Amino acid sequence: MKKNLTFLLTMATGLTLILSGCGGGDKTTADNKKDTVRTVPLEDFFKNPDKNSFSISPDGKYLSYLAPYEKRMNIHVQEIGNEAVVRLTSETERDVAGYFWGSDNRILFLKDSGGDENYKLFGVNADGTNLIGLTDFEGVLTQVIDDLPDLPTEMIIGLNKRNPQVFDAYRLNIETGEMNMIAENPGNIQGWMTDHDGKLRVAITTDGVNTTLMFRDKESDPFKPVITTSFKETLSPSFFTFDNKNLYAVSNLGRDKAAVVEFDIATGKEIKTLYENKDYDVSGLYFSRKRKVLTAAGFQSWKRERFFFDKEIEAIFDRLQKEFPNLEVGIVSTTREEDKYIIRTYSDRTKGEFYLYDVKTEKLDKIHEVSPYLKADEMAEMKPIEYKSRDGLTIHGYLTLPRGVEAKNLPVVVNPHGGPWYRDSWGFNPEVQFLANRGFAVLQMNFRGSTGYGREFWEASFKQWGLKMQDDITDGVNWLVEQGIADKDRVAIYGGSYGGYATLAGLTFTPDLYACGVDYVGVSNLFTFMKTIPPYWKPMLDMMYEMVGDPVKDSVQWKETSPVFHADKIKVPLFVAQGRNDPRVNIDEADQMVKAMKDRGVDVEYMVKDNEGHGFHNEENRFDFYRAMEKFLEKHLAKKEKQS
Repeated sequence: MKKNLTFLLTMATGLTLILSGCGGGDKTTADNKKDTVRTVPLEDFFKNPDKNSFSISPDGKYLSYLAPYEKRMNIHVQEIGNEAVVRLTSETERDVAGYFWGSDNRILFLKDSGGDENYKLFGVNADGTNLIGLTDFEGVLTQVIDDLPDLPTEMIIGLNKRNPQVFDAYRLNIETGEMNMIAENPGNIQGWMTDHDGKLRVAITTDGVNTTLMFRDKESDPFKPVITTSFKETLSPSFFTFDNKNLYAVSNLGRDKAAVVEFDIATGKEIKTLYENKDYDVSGLYFSRKRKVLTAAGFQSWKRERFFFDKEIEAIFDRLQKEFPNLEVGIVSTTREEDKYIIRTYSDRTKGEFYLYDVKTEKLDKIHEVSPYLKADEMAEMKPIEYKSRDGLTIHGYLTLPRGVEAKNLPVVVNPHGGPWYRDSWGFNPEVQFLANRGFAVLQMNFRGSTGYGREFWEASFKQWGLKMQDDITDGVNWLVEQGIADKDRVAIYGGSYGGYATLAGLTFTPDLYACGVDYVGVSNLFTFMKTIPPYWKPMLDMMYEMVGDPVKDSVQWKETSPVFHADKIKVPLFVAQGRNDPRVNIDEADQMVKAMKDRGVDVEYMVKDNEGHGFHNEENRFDFYRAMEKFLEKHLAKKEKQS
């Protein structure tokens, strides 16, 4: 199945400081926690699973997966029906960042160095032979443009080898490493797309604010402009129609909520709307490569939902949902013939299981349970909630309450997400479950700017860092106190990336609201943050200035909303954690804040990991971080005895 390699004309997602779940003491911290609830070891929440990330080879002969070797996740392969396992990689510095089948017999994988996010591409055969670095260039980031599933020895990649700010397109032989540039980036192209024959026929350009969809009939032709839009408008090509003439796309042109449309390249107009939802953006479109039909569109309400175009795939999901009535079900891998699928189940209380599903016989064979040591009946429910912001917006979110206690006067950890143009979703979150198991209620909110709720809600976040976006978080805390769930004297705030910024903003701009805070790779100074962004973000600086603010025109506002300049207002303890090699939020962001706190004699703990970047990915570093966070929260959210 062709990868859905989407290039948003807004390009906003390219700037998202998404912090992936990272990862876990064994002492009960909440004073009103009942003995009947077992304290799950911290390591169980955050250790590497025994096996994960299963995939099936295109010919259906092999299963592949990630499993630990020397505490790092490495690629393993076994022939279906054969218990013999071959370990293909032996990475000891960092986990393999991701992998996929390039052909029936060859696997491609990505890895970076110390968290620098300059991902290099490597290839290895299913028997472990011919392991070579395909893009082993210093300081160069590899993008996958098209894995070319119908061409077993080739793929198309993007490299910023020639210019760190832009990516040229190359055709790569995945067996020999030979590559040829097939399109040189003139300096303004931010994305490329191929047709179903693997021909590079679409390019997305930007002038920093406006984006243009470019098209050509043949690879020998020059690209010509089709339509130009503001970055605020989404026209995201998903893939070509099956005759390679038009595009299927996700679009919010002329509407608030993004919909699935067919787009006429010749006229630059939408031909028809295939599916739209009145409440939520459509976020994905899927198809059958073998049968050449659209299968489903995806969107998120409080849970993941699908609209089916295809009766065959709908029948498969109906069958699977009956088999797993209380779980989410997804297809994570398929054979070329689409006769066998790898199915993944999960919920808010379990990481779930992998199954091999035979389409013809409807037989399900269990492959592996991801975390059998985490019992679903010991985990907490992640419930959808909503509340009104002070200016009338509906803010959606999730509340996870600890098991075995009354939902009254609880210690709370407020957990704003990273991004900020991202969203929290329903599912298993090891951080949330860990905190709930320790007796804390956890509040997550999709403040304005969170994705999936339409253009108007997204634009409401522009130039609102530390202002209305922060008000949405504050309003959530106040709502929880008014409900009687939160003990107003025992509320902490913890977040990573933008969530780290929100933590610092919460402690500086609402200093009486929180008892303590944990800032994980967060921004502290908007001026220095903008100066240290990765080079491939720089072509979109004008867009960032419109979304976050301009360092010159909005300098007064930035001075008011950069927490580092208001460290004197913080009067509660702060814990800061940072990766030294972070390419998105430079370590200087943390250093500045810690120094400002120490200069004022305020209690601050500081953890730096020299071999990490934007978030801690190495298992031992996750353990260190969450052990320290647990002790920090236990100390500062302990119930204070009232004076008589």
